[in-house]
Amino acid sequence: MRSNNERIMLADANNLAHLFCLRVRRTPHKVAFRYFDDNSQQWTDITWSQMADHVAQWQAALKQENLGPGDRVALMLDNSPQWVMFEQAAIGLGLVVVPLYTNDRAENIYHIVDDAEIKVFFIQTEEHWQRIKPGCKERPQLQRVICQASIQDNDEARLVSLENWLPDATQRYPLSELSLHKTSLATIVYTSGTTGKPKGVMLSHQNILWNADSGLDSVMAYEDDEFLSFLPLSHMFERTIGYYLVIFSASTINYARSIEQLAEDLLTVKPTVLITVPRIFERVYNKIKTQLSSKPPIARFLFKSTVNVGWYRFQKQQGKVGWHPKLLFWPLLNLLVAKKILNKLGGRMRVAVSGGAPLAAEVGRTFIGLGLTISQGYGMTETSPVVSTNKLDDNEPSSVGTALRDVEIKLGHLDELLVRSPGVMLGYWNNEQATQEIIDDDGWIHTGDIVKLKNKHIYITGRIKEILVLSNGEKVPPADIEMAISGYPLIEQIMVIGEQKPYLSAITVIDQAEWEKLAAEQGISDIEKNLNHPEINQQILKSINMLIRHFPGYANIYR
Repeated sequence: MRSNNERIMLADANNLAHLFCLRVRRTPHKVAFRYFDDNSQQWTDITWSQMADHVAQWQAALKQENLGPGDRVALMLDNSPQWVMFEQAAIGLGLVVVPLYTNDRAENIYHIVDDAEIKVFFIQTEEHWQRIKPGCKERPQLQRVICQASIQDNDEARLVSLENWLPDATQRYPLSELSLHKTSLATIVYTSGTTGKPKGVMLSHQNILWNADSGLDSVMAYEDDEFLSFLPLSHMFERTIGYYLVIFSASTINYARSIEQLAEDLLTVKPTVLITVPRIFERVYNKIKTQLSSKPPIARFLFKSTVNVGWYRFQKQQGKVGWHPKLLFWPLLNLLVAKKILNKLGGRMRVAVSGGAPLAAEVGRTFIGLGLTISQGYGMTETSPVVSTNKLDDNEPSSVGTALRDVEIKLGHLDELLVRSPGVMLGYWNNEQATQEIIDDDGWIHTGDIVKLKNKHIYITGRIKEILVLSNGEKVPPADIEMAISGYPLIEQIMVIGEQKPYLSAITVIDQAEWEKLAAEQGISDIEKNLNHPEINQQILKSINMLIRHFPGYANIYR
């Protein structure tokens, strides 16, 4: 059995900044981060020791901003070593980090800047600056805006380019490490609900440290593992599992260039671990289905056989079935089919951790049948975020796994999942009422998700606020229908609607390439104009309803 001698234990880390310093001392010369340098046009390594030098330099710059422990600083940046440099520099000074999405709307940005009283704001591009500039004059508490790009604006003295803000890189700077208690506030992460303004989730150093360490107990990472980071670091799933867990384990983080270049980066980096969302698998699955549709019957037969035999092989590994003669075909099917497909994901992937949304059963079965280990989990920002995940030796793909170490779960009213753990947030920033609405007096957080429990595994069956009640009284869980339709290559995204209506409708985002292919087959020239052509609509509806034919009749999509 593999072990990781370089793993840092939870008891040894006093806070997040201390965890970083421990890693630097333990493995100073190991590659920590790898990114694509646009100037040299090549992938570049940064060791833990080099990262510590960068963090110390950034801290020297932050010390000039007249900030004190507990002050809030924000960043709006793509995943990169600079994201980590800014955060580690800030938390080492006792500052509270507030991440924003790079594509956030101006009104959301202003709300967060005001609500958290942001004093220093690190942005990435001139476009970001143009987005926030109109509201800067009304926000005198914002002392400094740092832009990673080389820009200047004579109308705003608070704006400075990163190259002019950082001190001389040739000098050595001491790395600050305040004696922060684990329960201190580390970050405020704004999460939007279905209504109202975003709420700021307050997470402590202890919340994140515990969650990363507990996740590592469930799905182990090793010092020779290569992670490929592409989910936004502004989301706690990537930040805790794809970043802080890696500091615990001494693995290496590779930063993908973009979603558009993800397929190419997978082939270059050849990751062993991927923190991902179901949409990535759905896209690959739809592409496979599209390609198979134009291939001879023998190719479709081989693919189907590979998935069926591979799935049986997986069940045997899980101890659910015994040996069967068809397993003898696996080496050949693996060579002819499975290996060729998984090579498109780099060919070395040991495990993919999927979260953020449910993984469609057929999509999960296909990839697991091809030999890719997928561990599906569940969580929410308010729980730092992971609540449960499938352990590799107890993997039930249709579930979101079993609760992490130290997590208590129980069913509440309407079978709502209630959670109590060391990962439960400190509360919502400046919003005591919302905090009391989600966390009860006994410390249980009310997730809003309807679940069933079987053999300690959690199965998500719906969401309390998302059950659609039709005008005839029928109740429909839209997520189940949306997941069933997600396997249709033509549809990129779908939202089922119908509250208090006599039937269900769907709002869809169409995959451009698939639509162009369909239009060519149908002899349609003006594809934009004809997207809502009645005959095309009927054809799409027919295909959609074939995918959900096992649902009750009242769950058909009519428009």
